[in-house]
Amino acid sequence: MMKYKSLGNTGLYVSELTLGTMTFDKEGGSYSGMIGATGQELATKMVSLALDAGINIFDTANVYSSGESEIMLGKALGDKRKDVLIATKVYSTMTTGPNDLGTSRLAIMREVEASLKRLGTDYIDLYQVHSFDATTPLEETLKALDDLVHQGKVRYIGLSNFSAWQIAKADGLAKLLGTEKFCSVQAYYSLVGRELEREIIPASMDLGLGTLIYSPLAGGFLSGKYTRDGEASGRRANFEFPPVEKEQGFDVVDKLKEIAESKNASVAQISLAWLLHKQGVTSVIVGARKEEQLIDNLGATDIALSDEEINQLDEVSALQPEYPQYFPPQNRGESLFSRFQND
Repeated sequence: MMKYKSLGNTGLYVSELTLGTMTFDKEGGSYSGMIGATGQELATKMVSLALDAGINIFDTANVYSSGESEIMLGKALGDKRKDVLIATKVYSTMTTGPNDLGTSRLAIMREVEASLKRLGTDYIDLYQVHSFDATTPLEETLKALDDLVHQGKVRYIGLSNFSAWQIAKADGLAKLLGTEKFCSVQAYYSLVGRELEREIIPASMDLGLGTLIYSPLAGGFLSGKYTRDGEASGRRANFEFPPVEKEQGFDVVDKLKEIAESKNASVAQISLAWLLHKQGVTSVIVGARKEEQLIDNLGATDIALSDEEINQLDEVSALQPEYPQYFPPQNRGESLFSRFQND
């Protein structure tokens, strides 16, 4: 059964699964050879399946399929648009002019109008900065986004692919300027990609930001199709992203298969269920190229993992400690290095 969580420190509630629409593209479109293309008929069917399952948030971006993803999502939602939340993004563009890329005021104002037109709506529920723009002052970006909120074209703002210090800086600047604050972080997280546990998740939780998790199956690596004996054809054959340390990754897949078999579930479902059990996760973005893939992913909400099973998956996928995390917690009066000394 679908659960709903508040998105950070807002009154907005989102389903624990989000439908990602990166695969929404016409046949022969810009993404069809790399990621796959659903076509409009299948895209509409997937949106209907998601709605029936209780999903209330749909994620896209201005550049997905060169804009086709937004167009197809808008058509698929139709008169259901008022009942759901649309999240899209701004940063990249399909053109190469000197002022096209990034999150300047000029770019944001241009791109929001284009996204609204493609989506067939007059407002965007969650407008996300797709990447940190090192060439534009954050003050300019925040003030432009704040204007969009006051104009009613955007309801909430989020960010994606920011490092922890960038997230903290953006939050602090918004408070200082009195502008709209980012309420969410969209970031990569999976059993073979746990780096955001180092700083991004702690920063998000400390600042009260929600999290939308993308590539939870690591581009299909955690679907069960990829083994030491050989890799099945699929998205990773053409687009090996996110990167995976395969030796540890195959150990993770072995453990997933063991748990999946004990629960009569798929490897993908266990991978998603692990994320749904993790602290700091608000919603997990699932996407698919085929109807049966989406149906399988939706079943993850019914999977309950025991503490022992979660611990087993945590252990096999554990990160190597990095500075300064490898220093153990100290008690008052205790030497910083005392716990590393031999008895």
